This record gives sequence, structure tokens and C-alpha cells, in this order.
Amino acid sequence: MRSLWKGAISFGLVSIPIKLYAATEDHTTHFRQLHKDCNSPIKYEKVCPVCNRPVNDDEIVRGYEYEPGKFVILSDEDLERIPSEAVKTIDILDFTDIKQIDPIYFDKTYYIAPEDIGTKPYILLRDSMKKTNTVAIAKAVIRSRQNLACIRVYDDNYMVMETMYFPDEIRKTEQLPPLRQVSLHENEIKMSEQLINTLTAKFNPEKYENTYRKALFDLIESKIQGHEVEVPVVAPAPDNVLDLVGALKASIEAAKRTGNPTEKTKGRKKKGA
Repeated sequence: MRSLWKGAISFGLVSIPIKLYAATEDHTTHFRQLHKDCNSPIKYEKVCPVCNRPVNDDEIVRGYEYEPGKFVILSDEDLERIPSEAVKTIDILDFTDIKQIDPIYFDKTYYIAPEDIGTKPYILLRDSMKKTNTVAIAKAVIRSRQNLACIRVYDDNYMVMETMYFPDEIRKTEQLPPLRQVSLHENEIKMSEQLINTLTAKFNPEKYENTYRKALFDLIESKIQGHEVEVPVVAPAPDNVLDLVGALKASIEAAKRTGNPTEKTKGRKKKGA
């Protein structure tokens, strides 16, 4: 497994050199968008609507829209002036009970593995959190973004870090439409509770399967086996290639009529000299 971040966990005066690894992967089936008439993949270009032409990456700058149509431009030098002493450090701020954290705050999970010289303090922090039944709340900068984070013991062996949303990133329920008031009959409540008790089981993730993805792949495979495969029309050569071919043909025709056009050109130049 390839690490995607190297740094250290700051635990009081203890520094634990670590590496982060992505703990999850996306198995979503991705589709390409094709032109219906010829089945060719659609291209997406960055186009300036004012200059009316494609724009290269080196022509693009960062802009923050502070008012509609008004931007502040931020250069790489501007961003480098932001204090970055904690860029490679995961700073532990507090320890708490994970039951106090609503799952809505969790974003992405990373495995934490120690560098060789950090194994002892890594195990010390891991075992201390296991004994106290706590998790660590920290701040970490991952991919130029500062995250709130939760460090916890996973699988009784390693530690993981869950990146978290800051409170102002969680939308308030007040923004939702109000619930209509209804009355529930006592028998409805009892039957609902009975159904929940009947379906209650110990969580076993292995028994759950993405049946939609499996059915989708079965459909795709059946189309491949049934030769229902679409091949895109070959795109025409670029204009500059067509111009070159035309120029070559014209040169050949000229050579047939007058002899070697190159020699004639050389002769004219020599005579003019």
C-alpha cells in the first residue's frame, strides 16, 4: 500500500513520525459520456468566454469571488505567506469519548502507520487510548486543507485518523422544511418496535453486498458477450495535417509540370545573388 502523507503526531512533548494511507477506495462504476451519433468520447475544455478560446493551465490563476463578479487574485507567493509550521504535524488538542461525537462530523478515514523510529511512542499512544477508552481530537493539514481530525484505535492494533468537518461546515436542521405534526397510535408504535427487535443483529459488514454494482457488471458483461459493443467513429486528422498533405500533393504536381521545384528555386536564388 502506498502512503500519501508523511509527518508526525504531536502528543505533548512527544513526536511520533508516521505515514498516512487511504483506508477506503471507491468502487463506483464510472461511465464516459459519448456523442450519440458516433459514440466518440466527449472532450471537455477550459474556455474563456470573453477571449472565446481554450485556456492553458499556465494561464489560470486563483480567484476568490467576494461579491458577484468581483474577485481577489491569490498567487502561489500569497499562499506561501500563510503560517505553515503545522503543515507536517498532526497536533493532538484533546481526548474525549467517541460516543460524544456525532457521525455527521466524520469525512474520510486514513490508516496511521509509524515510521520505524516511531514505533514505541506509537504503541504507547495506542495502548493509552485503549486503557482510557478515549479518542484524540487533532488538527491536521492534508492536501493544502486544514482538517479537524479524530484519532482512534482500529482493529485493536493500528490507529486510524478520521478527517472531520468543522462545526461551521455542518448545515443546520433549521434550514430543512418543517415536519408536519402527526399522531401515532399505540399499536403502531408497538408493531414498529417489534419489527426493529426482530431485525436487530450484530453488525457484520461481510454480509452486505453492493447488489446494484454486481447487476450492472453482469449487464455490461452480457452485452460484451453478445457483441453489443459500440466502436467510435475514427476522428478526422487535424487541419494542419490535411494542409500538409495538400501541400505535398501540390508540390508533386508542380514537380511533374516543371521538373524539380527545389532546384529551380535554388537556381533563382543563386542568380539573384
